[in-house]
Amino acid sequence: MIETPDSIMEELYVVVQERARSPEPGSYTNYLLDKGLDKILSSFGTQALEIIIAAKSGRKSRIVDESADLIYHLIVLLAASDIPLSDLTAELRKRRSFSETSSDQIDSGL
Repeated sequence: MIETPDSIMEELYVVVQERARSPEPGSYTNYLLDKGLDKILSSFGTQALEIIIAAKSGRKSRIVDESADLIYHLIVLLAASDIPLSDLTAELRKRRSFSETSSDQIDSGL
């Protein structure tokens, strides 16, 4: 099976939903969900800052690590807000399609 970026994100999204339905003791996901939106947002913000610090350090492995943390927290935020991951991927696809259309118009002189 070929791993695509959205397949692992979908897998994580399903795990977050499962944790919400069936909490597991000691689960960090459950900790975030139990604490609520403010804690999720705080953690998301912290991760965003950590990516900035990692990028300034120039260490690629650190940027990747912090990016994974940020995406995980984004998935928790989406799940906690009852926003399907497919809404995010559809929006990204729409923007990508718009971007391609805009580039084509520029290239053709429109």
